[in-house]
Amino acid sequence: MANYLISIIVPCYNQAQYLNEALQSVLNQSFTDWECIIVNDGSTDNTETISNKWVKKDSRFKYLFQDNSGLSSARNLGVKNSESEFVLPLDADDKIGEDYLKLAYQEFKQNEDLKVVYCEAMKFEGSNEKWELQEFSLNNLSRENMIFCSALFRKEDWEAVGGFDVNMIYGWEDWEFWISVLKNGGQVKKIESIQFYYRVKDQSMLKAMDAEKIKKAEAYLSIKHSDFFVEHLGSFSSLLRKIDRVKSDYEEKLKSEKFIINTFLKKFFGFTVFNKTK
Repeated sequence: MANYLISIIVPCYNQAQYLNEALQSVLNQSFTDWECIIVNDGSTDNTETISNKWVKKDSRFKYLFQDNSGLSSARNLGVKNSESEFVLPLDADDKIGEDYLKLAYQEFKQNEDLKVVYCEAMKFEGSNEKWELQEFSLNNLSRENMIFCSALFRKEDWEAVGGFDVNMIYGWEDWEFWISVLKNGGQVKKIESIQFYYRVKDQSMLKAMDAEKIKKAEAYLSIKHSDFFVEHLGSFSSLLRKIDRVKSDYEEKLKSEKFIINTFLKKFFGFTVFNKTK
């Protein structure tokens, strides 16, 4: 029997300067049946000192340490040591609204077919604007991720897919996890309330993804979830045919636009700007 209903997992790697804000947002929750597991992923800053202060402040805070192994590994360690039915990851530099746990848990109580519950989001610090995300559907999920890491899910679903994939070392580990959890069924609910706050920084894991890292991450995702991508995007040959059709349509449209522009210029100004198309 779980001792708490929700476990909040906070991995931290050299982000001690933000950690207090993240943990304060947890402490401020109107829903009180939670535990918060801070996972120090081999930080070289004062993450441990700050974490221990919170552990002493409230017994619901717990602290774990591991040698630096990456974000997915840190989250997995936290979830493995959790004692709850539900899990909510929270990055050490982000925050959650005070009613997030209450509202998300209510959704699960009302609909047993739910697998993931998330909410509206707001950017802060480097930007102060609502985070406009694509509406969820499996088809949209096959194109891009629209569920940030801080969404509520059942621990048993984490176990069923083998947790967060530690091979996703360059980023997109959230996208891969949601695909794993949702591709074989289950409903998703977005709460129409801003309850997640995403810190915008000059440097972040996503911004550090250069072309080569993106290429490697895409290749890994394409192989691991080929069934999912083929189902929603089509086979590689059909994708190539679609690209060819779009290219052909664009070329025809461009030819037509050039013809119209040339005709207008020749009639009123006596010259043209485009060579005749073959």
